[in-house]
Amino acid sequence: MSDVLPVRPPRHRGIYLLPNLVTTGAMFSGFYAIIASIGGRYTEAAVAVFIAAVLDGLDGRVARLTGTQTEFGVQYDSLSDLVSFGLAPALVMYTWSLSALKDFGPLWGKLGWAAAFIYAACAALRLARFNTQVGVADKRYFQGLASPAAAAVCMSFVWSVDKFGLDGSEFCFITPVLAVVVGLLMVSRFRYFSFKSLPMGDRERVPFGWMVVAVLLLALLILDTARVLFIGFTTYLLSGPVWTIWGLATHRRRTRRNAV
Repeated sequence: MSDVLPVRPPRHRGIYLLPNLVTTGAMFSGFYAIIASIGGRYTEAAVAVFIAAVLDGLDGRVARLTGTQTEFGVQYDSLSDLVSFGLAPALVMYTWSLSALKDFGPLWGKLGWAAAFIYAACAALRLARFNTQVGVADKRYFQGLASPAAAAVCMSFVWSVDKFGLDGSEFCFITPVLAVVVGLLMVSRFRYFSFKSLPMGDRERVPFGWMVVAVLLLALLILDTARVLFIGFTTYLLSGPVWTIWGLATHRRRTRRNAV
């Protein structure tokens, strides 16, 4: 009678440290933004979200360059984005401005936290839809405003106002509109340019004028970082509806001409 072979314990799969460490740094920045906003340090909170956006752009590139792309990293990055670009901006806007609506009555107070929740929920829906369309979507465009860009619009607004020493309560009737509109744009069908088709690789050449534009942009950021970011990302926010509507109108004109 043969001996029974010992059962081998299940093999544990490891994870790649470097890209997931960058993702963890992005999530920590989003978490710190929440803590800073609770303490009333709104400029620090806004800057922390922008740092999270920079790290979010690096983790995928690091994974591709090192050949360490995994499904675990994709899911972990998505959860980090929800914290940094969904929950963090929503809570920063609530503690900075939306919570002041409760001074006008219980109904107004509910409107404040409802606007913050709508933003956070739309960010979650945007990320879920993006994850299900990774293999079929056109990489040149985003369907709906990307969550890092949405967070950048809201946080640059907070940063700009706080920089001039104004209180967020003075904008308590503007912030709900901003939160809801930006949230709905994340789950909209408007097309936004993704910038993934731009030549950014080491072996790809660009016209000399690009370098001049980069220098000018850097100079503007140094002069007034908050307002330049707010103007730039607001312009990008508006580009989706304008671009989509313009494309539909052009398509209809061509269809009518071909039908004549």
